[in-house]
Amino acid sequence: MNFTALDEVTSVLGKIAGYIWSMPLVILLVGSGVYFSIRLVFPQFRRIGHGIAVARGKYDNPDDPGDITHFQALCAALSATVGVGNIAGVAIALHAGGPGAIFWMWVAALFGMVTKYAECTLAQKYRTIHSDGSISGGPMYYIEKGMGSRFKWLAIVFASCGLI
Repeated sequence: MNFTALDEVTSVLGKIAGYIWSMPLVILLVGSGVYFSIRLVFPQFRRIGHGIAVARGKYDNPDDPGDITHFQALCAALSATVGVGNIAGVAIALHAGGPGAIFWMWVAALFGMVTKYAECTLAQKYRTIHSDGSISGGPMYYIEKGMGSRFKWLAIVFASCGLI
């Protein structure tokens, strides 16, 4: 590959990244968190004790249906949410934006918590428990079941993008 082709690829990827991380999208994401916080009466503060109790295993029952414990589900969700990009992203934001960037990351994280809460609640509500006891769920399930069968195409697009 010559440098001209590499420059073109870099330019296209830069434009895509600029579109993805544009200010309207960031405002939409944080705005969704603000909406959910108000609508659900700030569960990121009200439910902190319950979340700690669940993580410590207070509600674990070996006879409950399912493949994993509450703590294992928490660890799986965190491993899918927090990755190398988040760790490196903090260092890059601090370098590029200074200490003020840390404050705005805290604000975004505060409202991101309730967005994750809403997402996990929907995943629990619209999951499918199979006859063998295994469970299937996730965004494609609550898009289809929660929004109605006319949005099945959107669930298929979401699942396809996840595969890609």
